[in-house]
Amino acid sequence: MSFWDVPGIKAGVVTGDAAWALLQHAKTNGYAIPAFNCTSSSTINSVLEAGAKLNRPVMIQFSEGGAAFMAGKSLPNDKGKLQASILGAVAGAHLVRAVAPAYGIPVLVHSDHCAKKLLPWFDGMLEADEAFFKAHGEPLFSSHMLDLSEEPDEENIEICKKYLTRMAPMKCILEMEIGITGGVEDGVDNSGAAKEKLYSTPEDVFAVYEGLSPISPMFTIAAAFGNVHGVYKAGNVVLKPELLQEMQDYAKSKTGKDRPLNFVFHGGSGSEKHHIATALAAGVVKMNVDTDTQWAYWEGLLKFYKAKEGYLQGQIGNPEGADKPNKSYYDP
Repeated sequence: MSFWDVPGIKAGVVTGDAAWALLQHAKTNGYAIPAFNCTSSSTINSVLEAGAKLNRPVMIQFSEGGAAFMAGKSLPNDKGKLQASILGAVAGAHLVRAVAPAYGIPVLVHSDHCAKKLLPWFDGMLEADEAFFKAHGEPLFSSHMLDLSEEPDEENIEICKKYLTRMAPMKCILEMEIGITGGVEDGVDNSGAAKEKLYSTPEDVFAVYEGLSPISPMFTIAAAFGNVHGVYKAGNVVLKPELLQEMQDYAKSKTGKDRPLNFVFHGGSGSEKHHIATALAAGVVKMNVDTDTQWAYWEGLLKFYKAKEGYLQGQIGNPEGADKPNKSYYDP
């Protein structure tokens, strides 16, 4: 069955039952929805264009810092309020909703890592979801991520339960993290994290399932299996995606259900294909990509500059003549 046969699926932003069914289709058919961090209309358009060319569903996600950038770095973004981050994420979601149908593919809109100190941002986005739901019968965003992995596991799960209870009536999907993703991302530095925190245990993950599943089935787990944000030299990061299958087996032994867990692969940039294949076989339904696309964005600019360098040294004057204008080379 093609993803186009998933009930409720359409071109444009999908939420609720259709979004969840799409993730389950990915799990059943051994693929994951790629989730790309976006910070501008140009990065959003790039993701949509790629999805359209491949005729594949995509996920567009906003980090807290990326959302603030989306709104404009000159705007106030006070600690405890994060008004620019809220505005940028909400504006980004509305932009995606406006343009995504024209690209002819299903799109999920998501917010990325939200640590405890960033909960005002999460609250602001949920308020926008609730207002949109009241007007249109669905949330503005398809899903949100809470990353409370720096907190004790019990507190992490309790806060996730509170928010999932709020999200469940809208059928908004929650992603949570148990264990830590290493490296540096969006100003959060986990490069010095203890190695044992980089690998979740089956017991840790099942505690999440036990806590959240009575509230709603619509949650995913970013379990740690050595994931690190960024791209590193081969051998410097020790991924163990086989741990995900151990987590599934443990959960099955407790529930009797086959592969009851829905995983997210963080730190996807630079990952080797065999690690990705192992993760997909274990029930990964979403894979995050940021560093690779950041580099692709910069590399495109770099290549263009090198190819047109003689035309980009001033507004007037180039290899064709001292009085020749260069506007066509720097006009977007």
